Amino acid sequence: MRAPDGIAGALFFQKHLERITLPGVIQLDPALDPGHASLLEIDSLPGLMGAVQMNTLELHTWNARHDRIERPDRFVIDLDPGDGVPWDKVQEAALLTRTLLTELGFTPFLKTSGGKGLHVVTPIKRLHDWDTVKGFTKQLTEHLARLMPDRFSALSGPKNRVGKIYPDYLRNGRGATTVAAWSARARAGIGVSVPIGWDELAAVTGGAHWHLGNVEERLRVGAGPWAGYDKAAVSIGGPAKQLGAVRPRV
Repeated sequence: MRAPDGIAGALFFQKHLERITLPGVIQLDPALDPGHASLLEIDSLPGLMGAVQMNTLELHTWNARHDRIERPDRFVIDLDPGDGVPWDKVQEAALLTRTLLTELGFTPFLKTSGGKGLHVVTPIKRLHDWDTVKGFTKQLTEHLARLMPDRFSALSGPKNRVGKIYPDYLRNGRGATTVAAWSARARAGIGVSVPIGWDELAAVTGGAHWHLGNVEERLRVGAGPWAGYDKAAVSIGGPAKQLGAVRPRV
């Protein structure tokens, strides 16, 4: 997301370079996203700095890598609190989501959103297509809402989640994105999305616990809270069958 006039001005998402040039930013093969201009990839410090020089404040990523773009390697549950939900209920919702995912055989990881909520990020093996993964995460959301309707809503929209948390699965469709870990947010306070360990959750005071003013010290922690992420992926096949999701296509 670019903010040429600051966060109080016009904000817009940019997925393609169009008429501008960003040094170090890679344009991927247009065949990866037929009918659209080349997708962009940043894999170096010069690319990142080039984006910053063009007033990029938020960086968002897909759930797949370009070498197998039709096979996601993670899914994200965005725990989005509605009006009237205190922070301790968001923390509780994260732990409940973790329990469900762990019981299904996954190893979920956690990060602050930099906004109001938390992101539960789960690595998966690259065996299934976008529709299968999205269908499975929809089933997860519905399962949580069915088990605990006083805490979770399976319906999006502010009116449907007053006093409840929406476990947003819509970020798992093809072309959908989630703010990257360590990215700043284009909103008041400039919160930062920060990876955290599950044992740290109780001490976190909100989705924007870290912000531009205090994140420097946290950066020294690095990837420690997500140690083991690269080896934690499992197939969604068995869990999907348990939840009655659409049969995976391998």
